[in-house]
Amino acid sequence: MEIPIDKAISAFRSDYNCAQSVLAAFSDQLNFDHQLAMCISSGFGGGMGRLQKTCGAVTGAFMVLGIYNCEKHHSNQERKEHTYAMIQEFNRRFQERHGSCDCSTLLNCSLNTEEGKAFARDNNLFELRCETFIRDAIIILEDLMTG
Repeated sequence: MEIPIDKAISAFRSDYNCAQSVLAAFSDQLNFDHQLAMCISSGFGGGMGRLQKTCGAVTGAFMVLGIYNCEKHHSNQERKEHTYAMIQEFNRRFQERHGSCDCSTLLNCSLNTEEGKAFARDNNLFELRCETFIRDAIIILEDLMTG
């Protein structure tokens, strides 16, 4: 089985967005429909539809935690409580590492303007920053799910 970080980075470099890439990394381990998950998460890149709100690596991680807890807990209330607690802990750890979970803050440019897109490309932000966020999201997820 492919290592989740390698699987996620490969997906990201193959034109999946950051949310899809994090989610894809766990499709084998959590045994969910990969294609359906890629469809569901397709609008979450660029901070949710390129709104540059919550980072796609973070929202992808939230989806992973939801699936993880659905497999683990039988009642919906139990699933929600465990998922909310894990999301809050994930969010705390991600912010501790990066100072924010907000895409526009993390990238410090607008992906909605040609100038911002050019800045991101010219400064390799997708490779240097986004891939780091994806890697860290997976590291945090693996720790939360095995801890």
